[in-house]
Amino acid sequence: MSPRILFIFLLLYNVAFSQSSSNGKSKKEVLQFLSVSDSLLLKADYKNSLVSSNKALTKAIQLNENNLIALSYNSIGGVYEEILEIDKALGYYDKAIQYSDKAKNDTLKIWFYNNIGNIYLYRKNDAKTGIDYYLKSLEYADQFKEEASKVLTKINLAWAYFQQNEYKKAIENVDFAEKNIELMKYPDTEAYLNLLLGLKYSHLNNDELVEYHFQKAIEISKTNQLDSYLSDIHEEYARYLFKKGDYKNAFIQLDLHEEVKDRIFNSDNVKSINLTALKIELEESKRELVKVNKERSLQQENLKKTKIITSLSLVFLLLMVFLLYMLYRNIIFRKKVNIYLEAKNKELNEAKEKAEEASKLKSQFISTISHELRTPLYGVVGITNMLADEHNELTDSPHLKSLKFSARYLLSLVNDLLQINKIEENKVVLENGTMNLEDEIHMVAESLSFIATRNSNKIITEIDKSIPEYIIGDKLRLSQILMNLVSNALKFTQNGEVRIIVKLENTNGSHANIRFEVSDTGIGIPQKDLAKIFDKFVQIDRKEDDYQGAGLGLSIVKKLVQIFGSEIFVESEEGKGTRFYFTIAFETDTKKVDEIIHNISVDLSVEQVYKVLVVEDNKINQMVTRKIMEKNNFKFLIVDDGYAAIEALGKEHFDVVLMDINMPLINGFETTRLIRKKEITIPIIALTAFAKDEITDEAFAVGMNDVLIKPFEPSKLIQCIEKLMRNNR
Repeated sequence: MSPRILFIFLLLYNVAFSQSSSNGKSKKEVLQFLSVSDSLLLKADYKNSLVSSNKALTKAIQLNENNLIALSYNSIGGVYEEILEIDKALGYYDKAIQYSDKAKNDTLKIWFYNNIGNIYLYRKNDAKTGIDYYLKSLEYADQFKEEASKVLTKINLAWAYFQQNEYKKAIENVDFAEKNIELMKYPDTEAYLNLLLGLKYSHLNNDELVEYHFQKAIEISKTNQLDSYLSDIHEEYARYLFKKGDYKNAFIQLDLHEEVKDRIFNSDNVKSINLTALKIELEESKRELVKVNKERSLQQENLKKTKIITSLSLVFLLLMVFLLYMLYRNIIFRKKVNIYLEAKNKELNEAKEKAEEASKLKSQFISTISHELRTPLYGVVGITNMLADEHNELTDSPHLKSLKFSARYLLSLVNDLLQINKIEENKVVLENGTMNLEDEIHMVAESLSFIATRNSNKIITEIDKSIPEYIIGDKLRLSQILMNLVSNALKFTQNGEVRIIVKLENTNGSHANIRFEVSDTGIGIPQKDLAKIFDKFVQIDRKEDDYQGAGLGLSIVKKLVQIFGSEIFVESEEGKGTRFYFTIAFETDTKKVDEIIHNISVDLSVEQVYKVLVVEDNKINQMVTRKIMEKNNFKFLIVDDGYAAIEALGKEHFDVVLMDINMPLINGFETTRLIRKKEITIPIIALTAFAKDEITDEAFAVGMNDVLIKPFEPSKLIQCIEKLMRNNR
């Protein structure tokens, strides 16, 4: 490892502050990828370093930024250099120089020529060629007055001259680096400088300073996890100790050198190793043999060479060759496995990204469609109620009842679409509230009486009297399960009966396990289709009739039952009927029930006449809201947009504002924000066709007081207004 990596950090710093503002954010992403790559490279995490460099290159090519492309190729070359793919590294460095020429940025060549010099010096052991490249780098550094980069180049030159035994030139470069180290004072440069200072004082025979600088270099490398530097330091320290004749400590340093080196090159992060790695291992093995021979020579005074020792040495050599061969085979195998795994990982990432994009588009589509359907549904439901109120003779009209049912059915379908989407995205959270199970079952039966009458069916309820009067749970989700099951049973039954049976299975402390069963005498389900009835959008082919439905009801039922922590089962026989059943555990703690009941706010206010500002751009919805206001004897003013609302609030006093969200010119959120800036504290209720969980956070953030989703029952709007007015008194 050489100080090359810090060249890239410095360069990134300079480039980051010279970006134009037009696409600065995208450039920063490239620089961030490069910074991460070089940080991982220092830690010998070669695989992830290369991944990050490749991401930077892809982004830089998209931006058509030659400077950044050059930097990316340089970073990739650095990775290949560290994993000993020398030819590949040189190829990428050459590309970096080509793109720096395209960018007309000779400053970059300071770093690129340094990196190429590193390869020749540190990897090819060609100090002369390495020096030529370092001198080229220094020419550009002098030209552009890059003093900081000169420090690093001088460090490399010092090492090269030490390798050439040109100690005078080596010491001159070390002295320059030591004098100017504050310009580039990083852990790796400090460690490397102290290594070179150790070599300097070794040549000058100053043992005290040699020990000091080698120990300091080791300390800095260990503290900052610079394993590659630490490996070089131990090796050079060992050579110095051999030179002194301190063989014991020299062998200790060589062992530490081997230990660190093994940690680097046996790491799971190493992506690929070429034949150069085998050559290095062989050289290290020769050094081990030299150590053995030296130890044996020290013992020659007391031992005689025998055939046994010779045989043992030969066996040891053969074993070493065998182990090296096995190591080589293992490296080749790991290289192939890594390439295969990386290809598969890339495929998985691409598939994951496509799936996430598809899910996002699906959610956006469902949200948009539900909003566009709810808006006209508000008008349909409202006008239907107006017809019933204004024309008593139509109260029992089958056409009007059909219209109401069709509107409710369409609204139910929209809600089912949203519900299944929320469940899949894990956005459904059960609420804890008290409920009277008998009341809830009767409410379900009464709500579906129209469907029952249409198909000449009877709804029969059987409720176990031993069930506690009040239980704690999410009654809305439970009602939704039962509504789906019962309505489904009624649709597939003619001139028959649908039973809702609720039994107490057992109690466990403060919890009651309650079994629910919905059965019918309808046409039944073929055995081959039972396994898929809970799938989304699945409708089993029926021979007798064309039944309504989008195929979402049972899918929602299954997922909601699972959210309750249970499982639903089905039994069916063609021509005889179908039975669904499941068990849910509800809390029955009487103290908690009493606490929840007492915390429920009770509306004790009397009817009052309020003055309401209605902000709504849809003319049909204006007519429906107008009718609700008139029916409750409210005074009101209807305006078409947010600016008109702000103007009206400046002229008149109103008790409450009904604010549509999706409006032209200025939406409801921005209108509310402007109203609150004027320090107007009037209660504001959002009336919207968006799903409630999509807008609630933003609505309260801008200063709205409540949210109602269209279409809604007029009574809910009146209750909401009275609650806010009571709290505002």
